[in-house]
Amino acid sequence: MLMGHRSVQYVWTGLLLTSLVMPTGCKPEAGSMPAQEVPQVEVVTVQTQTVPDEPEFIGQAEASRPVEIRSQVTGILKAVLYPEGRDVKKGDRLYQIDPIPFKAAAASAKAKIAQAQARVVQANQDLARVKPLLAEQAVSQKDVDDAVAEELSANAAMQGAQADLIKAQFDLDNTLITAPITGIIERSRYYEGRLVSAQTDLLTTIHRVDPMYVVVNVPETFILKRRRDIEAKRITHPGVYQLRGRLTLMDGTVYPHEGVLDLLEPGLRTETSSRETRITFPNPNRTLLPGQFVKVRFTGDTKTDAVLIPQRSVLQGPQGPFVFVVNQDEKVEIRDVAAADWKGDQWIIDRGLKTGDRVVVNGLMKIGPGASVKAVPWVATTADPAPAVSH
Repeated sequence: MLMGHRSVQYVWTGLLLTSLVMPTGCKPEAGSMPAQEVPQVEVVTVQTQTVPDEPEFIGQAEASRPVEIRSQVTGILKAVLYPEGRDVKKGDRLYQIDPIPFKAAAASAKAKIAQAQARVVQANQDLARVKPLLAEQAVSQKDVDDAVAEELSANAAMQGAQADLIKAQFDLDNTLITAPITGIIERSRYYEGRLVSAQTDLLTTIHRVDPMYVVVNVPETFILKRRRDIEAKRITHPGVYQLRGRLTLMDGTVYPHEGVLDLLEPGLRTETSSRETRITFPNPNRTLLPGQFVKVRFTGDTKTDAVLIPQRSVLQGPQGPFVFVVNQDEKVEIRDVAAADWKGDQWIIDRGLKTGDRVVVNGLMKIGPGASVKAVPWVATTADPAPAVSH
């Protein structure tokens, strides 16, 4: 039993010596490990420049002239003379109202004119006879006065009959309804045999689609910010009616024709708190149609002292967009930014960066706030993939 107890003591003594000696013996091994390399990142140095400022909004196309076709006379619709949904030219025949009642009215008006003419001739002859007799006292002054009054009345009746003929001829001419403009015509709302009322029943509508209007509702918040930027000289503005418009269709196709801003409503629309703007576009190939939605980019303004950085360098975090910046100590900092708009493959930064800041573009996956890095200039290549990083 004594020998076993001593053996246990020897074991514990050996373990204790081993634990005291091991740390000292491991130090040379730890010191021989290589130091961790500082990661290399590619950066762009911020510089300001003057760039076009081209805000983009959603707009809706509408016909530059929607013309309602109504009958000027009340009558029976005898014929629909146009192909529905097609192009029509100014002067093309559209509808025929039964003209027979109106021909009769015109003929009656002409007969009344003939009667009035005969009455005028008779009145002139009577006046010519009685005037010489008054000097010889063969007739009284009343006879002369009656002859003058009859001549005036006959002339008045003549004018009334002529007016009736003008009205009857107008009605007769308007039994044939023609296109007042060139455009695309809708389907007819009424067909043969229908009694249509003058200036009441809408027969159809013609849309003039060349040129075409595009209406954009610009938010009040944008208007206020743009006004502040212009007053602060951050944006050079040539004037509202000097602005132009470029369209992108909803399939991404760029519309080939440039538009001209020709109307800015004086007030805001209370239901949307926006200001209505209208741009006129040529539409020779009927590419734009009434009701079509498009993207409208306004051109003409320029932004001075603009900061542009590659889109790939802007990351999205819980508090909004941010970038990694390398400071003077070659350490990484997080910088919150306000990204305003895209310009090609770059972001326009409104707030958060200044001239000389070094923004990390490549190597984002290898770094974090406070990390030491080696910054080298970034060279753009078409093969660079955009990073999928969030913070």
